[in-house]
Order: sequence, then structure tokens, then C-alpha cells
Amino acid sequence: MAKKLRKWIVLGLLVVAVLLGYLWITSKTAPMPAGPDFYVRYDKPTPLRTILSDMQARGVIRDADALALLAELIRKPEKIQPGTYKVHAGLGAPALLDRFQKPIFLKVRIPETNWAARTARLLETKYEVCRADEYMALVHDPAQFAKDVSFPLPKTSLEGYLYPDTYELEPLMGARAVVLRQLKAFQDKIWDAYNHPKDLSRVLVVASMVELESGHDADRPKIAGVIENRIAQKMRLQIDATLLYGIQKWRRLTFADYKNLKTPYNTYTHAGLPPGPICSPDSKSVAAALNPDRNGKYVFYIAMPDGHTAFSATFAEHRHNIKLRDLEKKVLGR
Repeated sequence: MAKKLRKWIVLGLLVVAVLLGYLWITSKTAPMPAGPDFYVRYDKPTPLRTILSDMQARGVIRDADALALLAELIRKPEKIQPGTYKVHAGLGAPALLDRFQKPIFLKVRIPETNWAARTARLLETKYEVCRADEYMALVHDPAQFAKDVSFPLPKTSLEGYLYPDTYELEPLMGARAVVLRQLKAFQDKIWDAYNHPKDLSRVLVVASMVELESGHDADRPKIAGVIENRIAQKMRLQIDATLLYGIQKWRRLTFADYKNLKTPYNTYTHAGLPPGPICSPDSKSVAAALNPDRNGKYVFYIAMPDGHTAFSATFAEHRHNIKLRDLEKKVLGR
């Protein structure tokens, strides 16, 4: 009888211990008050216990030891893989542990019309991929990437070489990884695709102007032709986009701007091509720069309200197109 009683006492103590353990782990792993989402990044495989200590320090969880014990009981991996993860205070314990099994990837669209500083702001403010100043520091230090690519890099700036595309990027991954991805894409889609173009830097200068000036793909070779025709005739290019790049602002220009804004990218006051690319052109604009359409001998063009571009070979024709544009704007109420 005494033996049986001892058995029940031991069993009762075990039940109490389990119950107390359950209450302890439940209280210690209860969600914290809700907070905003934020990203955390680990660049190498990291023990889960280390990560949970980080989460406790940042106020996401109550007790790292308790959550580590729970993770062991439900057989979560002891290490997480490198990557970026999104968490917030207020997550339940199982949900938080699940978050660290799924690194975050974002579809990041870098537009063709962006110059580097605009891309830098986009990466920082919209996607939290890297800091803008970190990105721009690398843009102005091309030598860092000399061993990573097979094409000749410029000396002072990667402007024009940072291929625009939709990339799958991780928040907090850092600027170097982004720049390297863009340069690798440039190597594949421009350098190799067009059989290693000669005078690459000049091609990119022309292509970048075509990129910002063209509204339709069919216009690109003609706009490239206008640029080459004007250079051949020693006419100033007079392209607004170069001036906007020079002041690093995208805004409506005034008549005074054309004369008074002091920048080597002012193609109203400076002859010839601008000193460098003014954006990162895509492959279609590069193709146009490599094969400009000069058959029409056009030296003027103007964007019309309906979206097409009107080209002309004489100033009289150009003035006529300007009148047509202004009439269309009046009719359309623009």
C-alpha cells in the first residue's frame, strides 16, 4: 500500500512539475506588446540562441532562454541561414520562430531613367536594401570592382554602367552586393550581348540621352541619329535632360536656366557630348546608340502631346512642329 502511495506521490509531483514548467514557459514566451515591423540581417549561419538573445535585447521577446527551450521541444533548427528577416514585437512564439525560417526577398525595380543618386534614394527609402550614401560612395569608386567584371570600368563614376532591371534583393544586404549585381547584369546584357562595343564610354553617353529623351522604342534610333548629326554639324545638343542631370534635380526648366545654370552637363552652353552618362540606359537605347538612324538627316525633334516624336531636318520644319504641338496642347487643354 505504501509502495503504491509513493508511486502516486511521484506521479503527482511529475504532473505538478510539468504544469509549473508549462506555466513558466507559457508566461516567458507570451507575446510582447505589439510593435512595428523591422528587418534584421545575418550574413552567416547563426545559432538560433544567439538570434533569440538579440531579439530579447531589442524588446521583441521576453526571455531568450525560454524561447530557445521551446524551439528545442518543437524541433526547430539550431541555426538559421544567412539572410534578412522581418520581425516585430507582439509575434507569438511559434510565429516568431517561423519567421526565421523564411528570409525576405523583394522585387526591386530600378528604372532605366534613374541616375545613380535617384537609385540610391530608392534603395534606401523604399526598400531598405542599403544606405544611399554607401551606394553613392561605391558609385564613385569603380576601382573596387575591377576584379569582378571583364569590361573596362570608368575611372571616376559607374554612372551608366549600373544596369536597370528588376532584381530580387534582400533588405539590408548592403550597397556592394547591389552594385555588383548591376555590373554583372551590364556585362551580360550590354558588354557580352553587343560583342564588346568599342568606345564603350561614348556609347553609354549617347544611349543615356536617348533613354531620357525617347517616348517610344521606334524613336530611339532616330534620336540617336539626331545627336550624331548635330555633333557632326558642330551644333550644340541642347538637351534638357543633360542639364537636369547636371543640377541633380528633375523639374521644369525656365528660359533663364538654359543660360545661367553652370554645369558641364549644360548642353545649351557647352558644345559636344556631356562629360559622362546621365542615367543607366537599357539594351534598347544602347542598340540605338550603336546603330543610329541618320538617313533622314534630322537635327531637331520635339515631343508631341499625343506621345509621338516629330523629327525635322531644318529649323523651319522644327518651328512648324512647335506650332503644331502648341495647337494640339490647346485643343487637348494641356
